[in-house]
Amino acid sequence: MHIIFAGTPEFARVALTALHAAGHTVAAVLTQPDRPAGRGMKLKASPVKQEALRLGLPILQPASLKTPEAQDALSALDADLMVVAAYGLILPQTVLDIPCHGCLNIHASLLPRWRGAAPIQRAILAGDTETGITIMQMDAGLDTGAMLRRDAIPIAQDDTSASLHDKLATLGGQAIVAVLDQMSKGARVPIPQPDEGASYAAKISKAEATLDFNRPATELARAVRAYNPAPGATTQLHGTSLKIWSAHVVDHCGVPGKVIATAAHGIVVACGNGALCITEVQPAGGKRQSVSQFLAGHPLSSDTQFGD
Repeated sequence: MHIIFAGTPEFARVALTALHAAGHTVAAVLTQPDRPAGRGMKLKASPVKQEALRLGLPILQPASLKTPEAQDALSALDADLMVVAAYGLILPQTVLDIPCHGCLNIHASLLPRWRGAAPIQRAILAGDTETGITIMQMDAGLDTGAMLRRDAIPIAQDDTSASLHDKLATLGGQAIVAVLDQMSKGARVPIPQPDEGASYAAKISKAEATLDFNRPATELARAVRAYNPAPGATTQLHGTSLKIWSAHVVDHCGVPGKVIATAAHGIVVACGNGALCITEVQPAGGKRQSVSQFLAGHPLSSDTQFGD
């Protein structure tokens, strides 16, 4: 199969590697332009670009796909199909129509659940017990196209967005290879998405990652996992920001936000329902550390208030 691959982050890099290893001809790799990163704000290539360079594949990095120049460059590739995974730029209908078999998207949810930008985080926040990968025929809507394949996996009780991302990236690579194999044999029966059960996975904002200890501990524990690695669940302690990287629910009660107990294994903080045992934190300007390390330099009393 002669394909164009469009993607930018690590999730997409895994799929590109899988397609190349399966023997598919990648006519070109589309990825977003290099962005400033790090303390020096030097331009950095995306994970997909780095992989394309390693594999010796042609690379295109237009700032937009709406220009005639970008569309002419894609048309000249004479590709059978475009595979898209977390590319980050809008594909206008003129681009969707360029490959003879259209464009397929590797989406990190079991559509129609969690259409949109942050399906992994939203699934954890909602307390979903499973998620998965959907290979979808792209159309002009927001993740509304017909489905060619759905693969489900359970969400473990200790899954963070980081760990779930890695599982889904691997699954996505396997799923797109399987779909392309089926297409090469003429087996391709897209199933329209039902409207029932559709939900929107809005982009995660830093503001919503601030923990409200008036909420139930179960919700806060999910939030800590969902916002790991980005943007990181945050609270206030003694007027300064504190990120919480790991926590679990414990059976205690008290005034929301008040410290119930401190020990080397965790800081127990009362919530609106139940309590949260915090086990890994990061002070403002500091490094991630265990609670025992944090308490050595920041002793807390039983009347300490989180979220102040």
